[in-house]
Amino acid sequence: MRERGKMTLLKLLNFQHILMLSVFTGAANGYYFQTWTQCIYSTHDLSDMELIEGFYFNKYPVIKFNSTVGMFEGFSDLGVKTAELWNNDTAFLQQTKAKVDTYCKPNSQVFEAAIHSKKERPKVKLSSVMPGDSTHPALVKCSAYDFYPQPIKVYWLKDGVEVTSDVTSTEELPNGDWYYQIHTVLEYTPKSAEKISCVVEHASFTRPMIYDWTPPPAPEFEWDIQLLFTIESAALLLGVIIAATGYIYYKIKTSGL
Repeated sequence: MRERGKMTLLKLLNFQHILMLSVFTGAANGYYFQTWTQCIYSTHDLSDMELIEGFYFNKYPVIKFNSTVGMFEGFSDLGVKTAELWNNDTAFLQQTKAKVDTYCKPNSQVFEAAIHSKKERPKVKLSSVMPGDSTHPALVKCSAYDFYPQPIKVYWLKDGVEVTSDVTSTEELPNGDWYYQIHTVLEYTPKSAEKISCVVEHASFTRPMIYDWTPPPAPEFEWDIQLLFTIESAALLLGVIIAATGYIYYKIKTSGL
């Protein structure tokens, strides 16, 4: 698989054909002759379209054609001789070069139309990055996953008003499977009854979608630690009382009272 420059979408059409399978049906060591045609491009107008057509025998390359080079190249004794023969056949060479316009571009246009008509709704998740309190800021993240097409708008609301500061966001990040993801983090100081929301606008939605943030409950271990501290303090105080009582009893007994 080949990548050219920065492509927002992977635009590579692969067509593989097995022309001849094993001569012996079911044989473990069969013979395979395979062609692999690739149409590679990165521009919307298909102006940089490139055709790469390879011929393989048992997975080993024999001959390859690259439209940018404009010639066949051989990789074995048979491949070198065949490539020389095909390169000298002007009509066949021109016919192969023309596949960029007669084969690659028409298929790419159909492929593009199918892809761009597809809309996939983002999966939205809110999560705590760092908890906060009335004196320390909190960080909350809003993530949108697996959406298509790429354009999307994600922003924050505080009590219904858009937040314009203390926000850090990523670009739309490609997953490598046609889909995208984006993340935005809000820094805020928690206040009683304040409503924090994440808003997502995307072509797959008929209206902006609002996702309210619900802070997680305080960890139970904080209450356990406080209770343990109280029990230990009470035990220490009881120990002091018992020790003092024993000392007073000892003094009374030794003084003969």
